[in-house]
Amino acid sequence: MPSPFILDRSSVTQIMAWVLVALLPGIGAYVWLFGPGILVTLTLATVTALAAETAMLKARGYPAKPFLTDLSAIVTAWLLALSLPSLAPWWLIITGTLFAIVVAKHLYGGLGQNIFNPAMIGYAVLIVSFPVQMTQWAGPLELTSLDSSGVHLTLAQSAAVIFGSDLPKATLDAITMATPLDVLRTGLHQQMTGVGFEWLAAAFLLGGLLLWALRIISWQVPLAFLAGIWLTAGFLHFFDAGRFGAPWFHLFTPSVMLCAFFIATDPVSGATTPRGKLVFGLGAGFLTMVIRTWGGFPDGVAFAILLMNVCVPLIDQYTQPRIYGGARKEPRA
Repeated sequence: MPSPFILDRSSVTQIMAWVLVALLPGIGAYVWLFGPGILVTLTLATVTALAAETAMLKARGYPAKPFLTDLSAIVTAWLLALSLPSLAPWWLIITGTLFAIVVAKHLYGGLGQNIFNPAMIGYAVLIVSFPVQMTQWAGPLELTSLDSSGVHLTLAQSAAVIFGSDLPKATLDAITMATPLDVLRTGLHQQMTGVGFEWLAAAFLLGGLLLWALRIISWQVPLAFLAGIWLTAGFLHFFDAGRFGAPWFHLFTPSVMLCAFFIATDPVSGATTPRGKLVFGLGAGFLTMVIRTWGGFPDGVAFAILLMNVCVPLIDQYTQPRIYGGARKEPRA
């Protein structure tokens, strides 16, 4: 059996169930901010993930039930769905979920063998391949309520949009906008807030603290990731406050909190040693800010995590703790 060796009485199903519970505050805030379309996205992603998981398990000769009931496929589906626009077209949701489950998970050997975070692989494929669709977000309800049209989509209307129904152009124009981080990037230069997005970030923070309190995740990765964001943003803001936003603007974005507690803490694709987790988190935070600031995409979380996934074997190799009673290994001359 390959390392890491984790001595824990908690089953995979129990851990994944708590992760899903911890995501519920974020889902509730998502519905409050962007409307009920996210519920359709979550459902479609979940059904697709379970179907893909079943097909791949049968193709590989494994029994489906034990793996379907561990809830890992649903966690991947929810993390990807929460990273997508709430009114993303159905084929976009299915494509990203299939790529996450089939390619990023099962083609690498299944749960516990994948070297990349499956949800972030799915997201990266979509943002590179379909940038237009990935930047069509529903506007926050507190913004659309200020619009003269006062357009709010119901659950049925949201489902109709996701599955290709054509609403009047005036209606779509009233409820859609650029991605939240595009808005935030513009707002930073004007010293504006995230227009309600901080509430979604707070909801993910609340769920993340629950996971930490239950000892499902350790403190090293979230703290190091947030520190990497804060230090990098603070350094840039100190030298050019007119061009770079203050660090708290970057911290309280939904993608940062979702990544800090739910994505970067992935025990399979992330670092496993205590010091390695600190290095992994700091590096991911730094790369996120570099991509956000100078990259072609408004957010850099997915690419930062994937780049750090590549570095995990080297990080773990050089951060292994000394074996109790063993001699300290001296560096070569």
